[in-house]
Amino acid sequence: MKKHNLQRNEKFTRLVLLLFAFSAVAILAVITIFIFAEGTPIMFRHGVKKFLFGLDWYPTEESYGLLPMITGSLMVTLGALILGVPFGLACAIFLTEFSSKRLRRVIKPVIELLAGIPSVVYGFMGVVILVPFIRETLGGPGLSVLAASIILGIMILPTVISISIDSLLAVPCAYRDGSIAMGATRWQTVRMVMLPAARSGIIASIILGMGRAIGETMAVIMIAGNAISIPRSILAPVRTLTSNIALEMGYASGEHREALFATGVILFIIIMILNTLANITSARRARKK
Repeated sequence: MKKHNLQRNEKFTRLVLLLFAFSAVAILAVITIFIFAEGTPIMFRHGVKKFLFGLDWYPTEESYGLLPMITGSLMVTLGALILGVPFGLACAIFLTEFSSKRLRRVIKPVIELLAGIPSVVYGFMGVVILVPFIRETLGGPGLSVLAASIILGIMILPTVISISIDSLLAVPCAYRDGSIAMGATRWQTVRMVMLPAARSGIIASIILGMGRAIGETMAVIMIAGNAISIPRSILAPVRTLTSNIALEMGYASGEHREALFATGVILFIIIMILNTLANITSARRARKK
């Protein structure tokens, strides 16, 4: 009887945990269905091509071209990855392979605290310090792709560093010891053994950082300039897809509101494409090696 009760309790616990696991998937499905249901009708009425490749965004004239915002989002995200990923990966390598455990115990929690700073604080620091510096030294209005890329590069550092550290620490010590025993230097061991072994975790950190960068809103609104035009240089102002939604959703109605939901649909698709490409690239490299 006691054994039967234990089995029943175990089945009940397993069912509850299964429901919790599927709840996250269900919430994602509901959000996806809602966004697509609200945003796709206007895209098909006006034409998907006009939404994707149109250069003009004038809701009062029923012109909903999103190409400047798509270009701006991709440029800002790419700039953030170029600035943030090498620096974050270098910090993770240093803290795991070249520093003492005591130093890592102190620095890693401090880095993780950066993730708790509100994005508006990053944006405020960018407006007060970074934008005037860019304007005085490099020219342009200061509110630019470069300013947004630098701030977003800093904002993704906690994600890239923390997950990369955990991935490198998860590599078995025998890998490192065996490489050093065969005569490899510390750096050769890191480059040829540790990084390939921790590749999946590092790729995951980059993907999460990319998602943070392309989805950031408040800081980008404050420092990107919000000009609806394709930027011709990194010193030009730009508006991203997320900024477009946040700036206009408060007063939008009718087709304008539907167009903003369509902006969310395109942003969702872009994020899915980027994540898929990153996973496919990682899987192909793993198969080749």
